[in-house]
Amino acid sequence: MTGERTKGQSRLAALLFDPEARPDAGQIADLSALHGRFSVSNWSDEHAGIVELLHEGLTFDMGHLCPAQALHIDGLAHRVELPQGLDVDALCAVDLLPAPHLAGAGRLLPVLRVLADLLIDLTALPGLRAVAWCPARTVMSPAWFTEACGAWLAGGPFPALALTALFRGRDGGIASEGLAFLTGQEFALRPRPGVSPDQDARVAVRLTDWLVAHGRVDAPCDALLPGGGAVRIEPDDNDTLLVRCR
Repeated sequence: MTGERTKGQSRLAALLFDPEARPDAGQIADLSALHGRFSVSNWSDEHAGIVELLHEGLTFDMGHLCPAQALHIDGLAHRVELPQGLDVDALCAVDLLPAPHLAGAGRLLPVLRVLADLLIDLTALPGLRAVAWCPARTVMSPAWFTEACGAWLAGGPFPALALTALFRGRDGGIASEGLAFLTGQEFALRPRPGVSPDQDARVAVRLTDWLVAHGRVDAPCDALLPGGGAVRIEPDDNDTLLVRCR
């Protein structure tokens, strides 16, 4: 890495700071020395604001560090466990993406697990206000991200509200955003009359976990969701899975 990023690379995650708190490469190196779980494997030009981080044998580029030009990420639509008055649009982002030699591998679960683990370490950076997951346009508190992804890395379910997003559709059902980054498809869970929104939300979370584990669905099928009951899944022509509870 020479201080320039390869064209076509897509950021996956971002750490959001107040403008005056954006870290520099030296602070990342200090955190690496303190924790010892990741290392700064390439730091060629401090003014470029880019370092390469090595964690569990994989490398990731971290960019827009101070003193490089600040980055603002627009369109973060799904807020999770953030203070009501926090103006996310006013925050400056330090972003992460797979290093160029991992091009095309950023959607693989083993790579995402390593990145999530690295991000948990990076939440110790002073002044961090929020963590963003860009494919789902999700922004969340650092503590919530650590809890959700930490449980996943410890063998729990996929963190559906961290690495994807779930939201209410116009029909009152629940739809996903960002799942297509992993499987090529989003889903729309049809509402059930007389059923509480919390019950449907639990089904949606368990459905996300099932779809991440099973991958793309190209033909109608039934799935039994642990703790969520049985659902019927039917793909349409727009890469959306229409789902109803059985």
